[in-house]
Amino acid sequence: VGFVAVAVGEGIVDLMKGLGADEIIQGGQTMNPSTDDILSAIERVHAKEVFVLPNNKNIILAAQQAQELSTETNVHLIPTKTIPQGITALVNYVQGNSVHDNIAHMKNSIESVRTGQITYAVRDTKIDDLEIKEGDVLCMIENKIELVSSSIQQGAMDLIDKMVQEEGELLSIYYGEDVSSESANELLEYVQELYPDLELELQYGAQPLYYYIISVE
Repeated sequence: VGFVAVAVGEGIVDLMKGLGADEIIQGGQTMNPSTDDILSAIERVHAKEVFVLPNNKNIILAAQQAQELSTETNVHLIPTKTIPQGITALVNYVQGNSVHDNIAHMKNSIESVRTGQITYAVRDTKIDDLEIKEGDVLCMIENKIELVSSSIQQGAMDLIDKMVQEEGELLSIYYGEDVSSESANELLEYVQELYPDLELELQYGAQPLYYYIISVE
């Protein structure tokens, strides 16, 4: 059994490798891998059964095509749409269980993951009722802009408040290459103070474009 995952950011790549990913395809919001890229990674694993984690909704179609084109390997697509879903899928793989049981368990586990992302606007625009200026901090849940902020830290705090209103037991924060460890720890302390019952994880993801990736499950 092997695993192919799409990821970007040194910290996130290391984390996924540590959780059992055999091949990491560099890819993200601005550089989606092709079907050939995914197929080549599947072949490099040299396993009879290979699980593919696209970790981005825009890559699922290419992963499906790679699955159909793979003749030597049984390819199992777990339709992860975000990095936190991919991490959860890897964590929930159970060594010794059948492929069928693992597919069901991994697919079920990612349903409980809500993903928030903090990024920035590259131009002036208007989305729904939100007036957005170039450089504004965009706070998204499941790729939908929920809040616009002038501050990365305040935007992250407001987004977390919005996310944990729903039920959740574990909150994970992955901070990007443009965020200092001091800022990330300040955010962690904010969450610890307001939500003492939440289990918390802080990881240096080193991802570009996104100041923070946040998940609640």
